[in-house]
Amino acid sequence: MNDIIHNDNKRQFANGQISCDLRGKPDAAGPKAQLNMNSRERPDMEPEQFPAPIGKLLGLNLLQAENGMAVVEFVADERHANPAGTLHGGVLSDIADAAMGFAYYTTLAADESFTALELKINFLRPVWKATLRAKARVVRAGKLVGLVECDVVDEKKRLVARASITCLTLRGQLAEGRRPPALLTRGSEA
Repeated sequence: MNDIIHNDNKRQFANGQISCDLRGKPDAAGPKAQLNMNSRERPDMEPEQFPAPIGKLLGLNLLQAENGMAVVEFVADERHANPAGTLHGGVLSDIADAAMGFAYYTTLAADESFTALELKINFLRPVWKATLRAKARVVRAGKLVGLVECDVVDEKKRLVARASITCLTLRGQLAEGRRPPALLTRGSEA
């Protein structure tokens, strides 16, 4: 039995997913919401404006989101500084949270949503002005609970922060009113 369905060279997760550990062999798989984007970052691709108000406020750009991974780009400058003059930790957390949320959304069915149960971040290098990329990947997308990790790197590919989030998948009445961004549903078949 094939755990991952390959369709036009794209991985899709099946309805009724039990769990999927994207580091190893998945337990179950099936069709989920997919973005209409390439599976790797494309320097020639126009970044997507972030579809949530907080992303627009911060100036986040979505570079990639599919198959349990996402990349969000952010240009940090003095507007985002804390009183010490370095990038505010909350802003760095927002960047990672946005990437991890998009990565997890790509594993969900069209009628599912999620909420965060826990967010953890380690700040590893101070940032003043830099172009940052938050690269998130789903470690495990279980039937109810998922785990996503994210590395935030600067333009020199130095690790600035590492984050993780635990997600609770919502279905039925719990998912009502919590819709995935339109960007995620445009390439899926409803």
